[in-house]
Amino acid sequence: MKIRESLCFDDVLLVPQYSNIKSRKEVDLSYQLTNVSKTLTLPIISSPMDTVTGPTMACAMDEQGGLGIIHRYNTLDEQSEMVRRVVENKEGPINVGVAIGVSGDYIKRASNAIFHGVNVLCIDIAHGHHILMERALKSVRDKWGDNVHIMAGNVATRQAFSDLSDWGADSIRVGIGGGSICSTRVQTGHGVPTLDSIFDCAASDRDATIIADGGIRNSGDIVKALAAGADLVMLGSLLAGTNETPGEPFYDSKKNQYLKTYRGMASVEAQINWRGHASSIEGVATAVQQKGAVGLILENIKTGIRSGLSYSGVRNIGELQAGSKFIHQSPSGVLESGTHIF
Repeated sequence: MKIRESLCFDDVLLVPQYSNIKSRKEVDLSYQLTNVSKTLTLPIISSPMDTVTGPTMACAMDEQGGLGIIHRYNTLDEQSEMVRRVVENKEGPINVGVAIGVSGDYIKRASNAIFHGVNVLCIDIAHGHHILMERALKSVRDKWGDNVHIMAGNVATRQAFSDLSDWGADSIRVGIGGGSICSTRVQTGHGVPTLDSIFDCAASDRDATIIADGGIRNSGDIVKALAAGADLVMLGSLLAGTNETPGEPFYDSKKNQYLKTYRGMASVEAQINWRGHASSIEGVATAVQQKGAVGLILENIKTGIRSGLSYSGVRNIGELQAGSKFIHQSPSGVLESGTHIF
């Protein structure tokens, strides 16, 4: 059996190129989702996790030009109340998504979301290349046609990306096992480095939007993901611990700092909380330092992305994808790439 090499974010760098960009403000990071009237001005989506995106985060993401996906780890009534908190008394269009599953009450959740003005449905399961995803995607698309944007995932291969596109997905979350609190690769032995999956899916002849999801630790990784072919990125850990995430901060006397809970939805704690028992354990729970307002975090990330495009001499994501140049760096290069004075 021939085993091919697979690349992670740290394995590559983008080569700096001639630039005539005099100000980062010249860089346009906007993206238009299909079946959504309001353009995203920031290519970032907050993950549908119960310690990342509730109504407060969804509102903040919209205000910052991104998109928040309200999580599904609750009852139908609880999710409906979250949606109402986001869309009531909101003047003008708002970009907000709601996560649904592939069984049980997923059609009711979709109906409630659309009734309240939600324009993005996220069909959210760990292994998206699955018969249940196929049935759910086709059901949602048949019922609502092109009146809603359907996001689906996660997948790791070009074949899976193509299939979900054929089944009705407008956008597809690409990445399995790369999240900072995900243990899928350890527990199951399955997964593909997210950057490699992006390269693979970007070579598909389907035109669904590519959302890089998992393994992104900084704005440099975002730039690499976009250059590799992603149109948008989904973030969890980078947004965790901000004021807008669900949950109250608590004080840790040993660390002398305030923390907030951050957990994978396949962790024992999360599964027991939302369905009363744990089955396959493919995530962990932890606590992260409280970071302050998410707007400040996103502003710093935006600055890094714009600088990244400037180093490639391009003014938008499409130009980055067309003109970027990757190199493979050695382990010594990885060490040199980070700060190393200590």
